[in-house]
Formats: sequence, structure tokens, C-alpha cells
Amino acid sequence: MANPKVYIHELVDIIGQNRAKYMHHMTANWAPLAAERGMGCLGVWATVGSTGRWPQTVNVWELDGWGHMAANFRRELSHPTHQDPALARWWAEAAQYRSGGLDRVLVPAPYSPTVAEALAQGRGGQVYYHELVSVAPGRARAFLDQVGQEWLAVAGDLGMVLVGAWRTAMVNDSEAVLIWSLADWDAWGRAQAALDAPDPQVARWRQRTEGLALDWRGTLMVPAPLCPLNTGRPL
Repeated sequence: MANPKVYIHELVDIIGQNRAKYMHHMTANWAPLAAERGMGCLGVWATVGSTGRWPQTVNVWELDGWGHMAANFRRELSHPTHQDPALARWWAEAAQYRSGGLDRVLVPAPYSPTVAEALAQGRGGQVYYHELVSVAPGRARAFLDQVGQEWLAVAGDLGMVLVGAWRTAMVNDSEAVLIWSLADWDAWGRAQAALDAPDPQVARWRQRTEGLALDWRGTLMVPAPLCPLNTGRPL
């Protein structure tokens, strides 16, 4: 059955040494408010600075389709301040820890697990691999189809477990986001060695997607202490 959800992907810039405080504020204080709004937390992660911009976090939230997202936007923005008054205290504290960020609205590939499925199937890990893929315009769906048909099994052989595979909405169908989990750092090291070599299966995959996947950037992440994928419990 296809995944009917839609997602918000948040890339958050952290002020100074406040990353741990922000992740706790997000998971312990925001998540209950999000749950009241019907939003599910897939994960909250700290990015590994040696692999990308730092300090940052990534948050991914699940909503029950476009109607649900529209209702949440209406609730948040139908005020003179363009902010839900019920969240004023939460926003005020969050502003002490973050300076801004970049969000995306994501649509899942049919095989991408929902939050409930990911938790039930134990898809968490000690390390997460975040991929941002630039795709030929109009081809993001085709790229994700190819991932499902040809790359999932190979990635599994490398110790990579799919957490989410999405295309970015509101762009020219030209971007995909994938998150994979790996059991531990040694598992990542082995997988990265195969990706970097690349081994024959990886080389075939890159040849098959040449001209479709135009560029990609991988960033490593580690989960917040209360990240649902690692606790096995929804927030």
C-alpha cells in the first residue's frame, strides 16, 4: 500500500553550543504540541559537522495528507502575528537556540515507510545517512521508482536501512531526499568504503542513473536522545 502521508523536513541552524538544548526542546516540549495537531515525529537528528554545515539539526514531521497540512498552516498563520498564540512561549525559548533554517515539504515514494511502520519495523540505528539528490527536472518520481526497484536491495546489502525516500514538493520535480540508518559507526565505515570505491553493484547503480541523478550530497547524522526511531516510541 502506498504511503499517503506528506512531510515537513526542517534543516535548522543552531546558535553556538545550543544544539542539545534545542533537540530537547523539540522532542520533549514541541512533540506533545505537535501530537495535539496530529503531526507525527519521524526523527530529530544532529548533523555531523565534518560532513556538512555545522551546527545544525534535521527534524522530519509527518502529516496526514495535504488537507491536514493546509489545516495546520491555517491554524498557525491566521493571526496578525502569523504565529499561533498558543505557541508563543515555545517559540520564544526556541529563538534562544536557533537562528533560522531551511524547510522542505516532501512527498513520499510509495515504498517509503510511515512513522508507525518505521517504528514497528525497528528501522533506527546509531548513524543516519542523509542524501540530498539533484534530479533532472521532471524526473524525481522516476528516480525514486528506480531507487525502489534497483537500489534498495543493494543498499540493504551494504547495511543501509531505508528510513524515508521522498521528492521535494513545490519545485520542478527535481529534488529527492533519502534518509538511511546504519547499525553503528563500523557499519557506516564499511558502507562508505563500498560507496567510495565504488564496488561493482554501486558502480552499476551510478551508471544506470547517469543523467537522471545529476548530483548528490551525503551528510551524516546522529539521533537526539528522544528520537522515536531509537527509543521505539512515538513522541
